[in-house]
Amino acid sequence: MGANLSSTEVVDTSKDVTSPTDLFAAYVLVTVWGCVLYVCAMIFTTCALIDRWMGPNLDKPVNLFSVIAAFLLSSAWPAVLVLLSMIQEQLREDSPERVQITQARAAAVKVSSRPKRAPPGRPSRDASTTRVASPSPNANEDEYRVHEDADSDDGARAPKRRKIAVTAKGPRPKAPTKWDQLFGPQPELDAGTGVSPWQPCDPHSRVHPLSYHRPLLLAGPRGRAARAALLSWFDGVSTLRGMPWRKPWIDPSTYSLSSSPSPPYPPDLRAALERRAYEVWVSEVMLQQTRVAVAAGYWDRWVRRWPTVHDLAAAHPDDVLAAWRGLGYYGRARRLHEAARKVVADPGMRGLLPAEAATLEAEVPGVGRYTAGAISAIVFGRAAPMVDGNVLRVLSRQMGVLGDVKTDRAVIGMLWAAADALVRCVALDTGDDGGDDEPAAQGSHGDDTMVSDRPGRWGQALMELGSTICTPKPDCASCPITSTCRAYQEGYQLAVAGGRVTESPVDIEDLCTLCEPWEIAEAADEAVDEEAAGKPKSKSTVAESTKKKTISKQLNLSAFAFGAQKGDGEASGKTTSSPSDATLTAVQLERIVEHARKFPLKVIKGPVREEETLVCAIRRDSGDYLIQRRPEKGLLAGLWEFPSYILKDETKNEAQARRKMAVGFVGDLFGRRAIKAGSRSQLRYSAELGSVPWLFSHLKLTMHVQLFRVDDKTAESLALEDSSGRPRRWASADSVEKETMGTGIRLCWALVKKVAATKSHRRSPSPYNE
Repeated sequence: MGANLSSTEVVDTSKDVTSPTDLFAAYVLVTVWGCVLYVCAMIFTTCALIDRWMGPNLDKPVNLFSVIAAFLLSSAWPAVLVLLSMIQEQLREDSPERVQITQARAAAVKVSSRPKRAPPGRPSRDASTTRVASPSPNANEDEYRVHEDADSDDGARAPKRRKIAVTAKGPRPKAPTKWDQLFGPQPELDAGTGVSPWQPCDPHSRVHPLSYHRPLLLAGPRGRAARAALLSWFDGVSTLRGMPWRKPWIDPSTYSLSSSPSPPYPPDLRAALERRAYEVWVSEVMLQQTRVAVAAGYWDRWVRRWPTVHDLAAAHPDDVLAAWRGLGYYGRARRLHEAARKVVADPGMRGLLPAEAATLEAEVPGVGRYTAGAISAIVFGRAAPMVDGNVLRVLSRQMGVLGDVKTDRAVIGMLWAAADALVRCVALDTGDDGGDDEPAAQGSHGDDTMVSDRPGRWGQALMELGSTICTPKPDCASCPITSTCRAYQEGYQLAVAGGRVTESPVDIEDLCTLCEPWEIAEAADEAVDEEAAGKPKSKSTVAESTKKKTISKQLNLSAFAFGAQKGDGEASGKTTSSPSDATLTAVQLERIVEHARKFPLKVIKGPVREEETLVCAIRRDSGDYLIQRRPEKGLLAGLWEFPSYILKDETKNEAQARRKMAVGFVGDLFGRRAIKAGSRSQLRYSAELGSVPWLFSHLKLTMHVQLFRVDDKTAESLALEDSSGRPRRWASADSVEKETMGTGIRLCWALVKKVAATKSHRRSPSPYNE
């Protein structure tokens, strides 16, 4: 008994220690006896009553006492059952087994509340640092650890394992991912020893492991030399395209000796960083979906009108949209304005954007991962990746990734991880000469105080390379980093070495599953070229592409099963140590370019949705036009337009049907009854002025411009907002000209102005009067 009390063994109480056989028999006997007695009593009572009122002895009194007694006896058996149950419970409480169970439970609770004895060589854990495991919204599965009680004797049974939640005292380290392992430090490769990573795969079969995609820019002295070459190239071309937002990096150490690269900043440094961050922010937002040459002029006018984020926050929304007019995607301007207001009003920022990319993305509305990385690297000198479409293309070719960089999340995630590893490596480089000097500091992945201009220059260099040289059809002869480009090396093998290389066998478990078969890339390239030439892709091409994909994957698996592929004849085993070993002819260079342009995988765009709409320009006799604001969400949100109506399929190609629909739509605006009750001159349909096509990224829109005239009295009766609450108003021609409208609606307005200037439109009678 004493051993049991000193251990954490818990007695199983799920089994009943008292045998219920005798009590169950008593239950059965009492139940049967009660049922029989009850039935007999009811029969006796019924017979007595019948004999009393219906028998010959109607004048003889019935023995009511016997009836009542029988009824009470028949009803007493439930009480007997309750009494037996109480006796059973008392017997259990007084039994020696129940006393032992109670004592064992008390001993278990006492032992669990004492500090645990630590095993040899491990300090004991105080009881205050542990708690019984319970669900918590902030706890994850890794925060639960299982401890074993060490107080049980050798003769006792195995102790019960209990889960205890350990409260973390700091941020838990991030679990390494496969990308961290692939792009993390590899001393042998980085030092230029061990297995050489510079061997390209066979460009025909492209059988390779996942490690093939580790950037050669990270590989030892040659990788460092290539990084230095890219930075040197960027320094020479950074001013050629006239980007006014490209300015020298603000070095905190040049402001005062006590200046810190982390907040709080001195007032002069804070003011400089605040304005610089705002300028880079505006430029990055403008460059989304807009060419550099167009964005440069808008950026100049924008920063002259609103030099600081405080000025932008105080601006009226309509003025902001008006300044953005012509850039398209007006939601960018609206979100930029709203975010500027938040940055100014936030007590933590007070107009200065955060330095860390993660904080920028989390706290500033409308700032995504790319924009946050650009601001953090260019302005604050942090090692943050900047990955846009151009950088995705450059990294895909550098790493030899034949995948979809637009929709494949696995491919995009790997390229982002590679970009992050590269910018951190560049931040640790001490100079641009590519020497073997030790980095300025080790382990600066979490050191926010290590800042320089290198991360910003590196990110802009990759973007500049992708927009000027490594374009969809690259200019490989002008690229400064072909020595580390997987796509270039594979193309070089095709053009110079016959295309075949001796490959080492690859374990099927190490197979790269991100790259598509080469046949798919060729089929997609042909389909995209046909689409660009205006030829629709045939169904046979699609079927052939799918067939090639299946066959190619089977061939790749068979290659892994039987080892490396060999070349034919003398071409087998031919490799070159570097693409610069031979002088390339124009034909060879063209073949290299043709191979490289297949990276990344081209995606065949689906058909763009087509839509046709009626644009009704309604002019009153005074010369004003009716305009209304678009919904605050969706396409061209918040802009002004003429009243519009989306056509149904059956009325798209019929001018008479379009006229009928337009008349009905405008009649609903003013109210059909009011117009019919008036004179014939209240509302008149003039003509269809023409059709304006306009192409969005996801929509091909055709706008049929309809012209109406209305008298001033009827115009004044129109409500100044529609049923959904959107405002509308009458505006003069000069006001319409200055109003914020989409480019397509502005082209419709050009047709209306032309007709209004010539005054050649014919007045038709009102279609509402018969």
